[in-house]
Amino acid sequence: MAALAAGVLALSLTACGGGDDDKGDGGGGTGKGGGTEATVQLPKLDGQKLEVAAVWTGAEQENFTKVLDEFEKRTGATVTFVPTGNNTSTFLGTKIQGGQPPDVAFLPQVGVLHQFAEKGWLKPIGADAEAQLKKNFSQGWQDLGAVDGKQYGAYVKAANKSLVWYNTAAFEAAGITEEPATWDEFVQTAQTLSDAGSPAVSVGGADGWTLTDWFENIYLSQAGPEKYDQLAKHEIKWTDPSVKDALTTLGELWGKDELLAGGRKGALGTEFPKSVTQTFNGDTPAGMVFEGDFVSANINADTDAKVGTDAKVFPFPAVGDNSPVVSAGDAAVALKDNEGAKALLTFLASTDGAELWAAQGGFISPNKEMDMGTYKDDVTRDIAEALLAAGDDFRFDLSDQAPAAFGGTQGVGMWKDLQDFLRNPQDVAGAQRQLEADAAKAYENG
Repeated sequence: MAALAAGVLALSLTACGGGDDDKGDGGGGTGKGGGTEATVQLPKLDGQKLEVAAVWTGAEQENFTKVLDEFEKRTGATVTFVPTGNNTSTFLGTKIQGGQPPDVAFLPQVGVLHQFAEKGWLKPIGADAEAQLKKNFSQGWQDLGAVDGKQYGAYVKAANKSLVWYNTAAFEAAGITEEPATWDEFVQTAQTLSDAGSPAVSVGGADGWTLTDWFENIYLSQAGPEKYDQLAKHEIKWTDPSVKDALTTLGELWGKDELLAGGRKGALGTEFPKSVTQTFNGDTPAGMVFEGDFVSANINADTDAKVGTDAKVFPFPAVGDNSPVVSAGDAAVALKDNEGAKALLTFLASTDGAELWAAQGGFISPNKEMDMGTYKDDVTRDIAEALLAAGDDFRFDLSDQAPAAFGGTQGVGMWKDLQDFLRNPQDVAGAQRQLEADAAKAYENG
């Protein structure tokens, strides 16, 4: 899987940005060029009010709101968006237990989806939404949203979380002419940027989830998919030598203050959106920032950089034999069993919903039947095509597979433990012990 998808990425990500014009919905359709008719039928929901909750803020929220606007236009419903904050499971759990759940929510962790389903908090997505899933999504993506044979989630928003974005002007100023393909080349590139007077790597360490992505990519490439799967299920301990190797490798970057924008202290005080803007804004921008395809939404909204020219991207460097490909996604789920919730899930799982969302930028979809021409730029389109080329042979974000208390909650578990490791990258053994203690507790409690 990793070799296949990384190969596609290596060939495709050299494309320059295409047209940035949004593709018109033509008064109901969302196909390329505008004016196409709707391909999915939705019920009339005049007067119905729906609440949708998701983690997105800023540009990502604005782009999704345009999708909701189209749903309102087609159905007559009124939809309110509620941001959950980073602790999605805690936010939603409190709402559900208080008797006021949103109608639809997006769960960024498959582990949380399973927990919620087992608690009886999720409603089946409905026959129409399930029909759209079967028509438009591969079996692997369908299976991610199923629990005990019932379809509770639709993974309508995906992410390729194995990408490094870079400032082409910073590379040129430092005399860098080639994108690094291996970890050693990546660290050397960072050193070259630093020596040239540019902050090398921007790290959003204030958001612990970004640090889990650093670890996961290194671990998948270095330890391999079998070990990755075992660690994700806690079938091997975090004190395993393979974890020691990955943390030691990560420490080669995190242990050098001069290679991090603002040093370790600065990285720990930088949230994800700022990690992107400080790579493409200012007099001395950072040279590189690691994160998923959704970085392009922040570049488009918060910087003057143009994706494909000022901002380019390369696959996460190979630590082992192959570059890693870590996928993630947000599953749309129904927390109320009503017609409006099911209709929204149906729309989101359709090609109409996917194409409209893709036209906004900063989004890729596992929807294999959508018109790829609706993506906002060529770079994002290439990333999406590479994801689809991997088929069902992909590795899902490790922390998102874990119980939320370990892999998906701010200030505890994997998020905090890796923040502590960023603070002191020399203490590999201590980080392993703490990760194992937190993982053991979380997996035991489910």
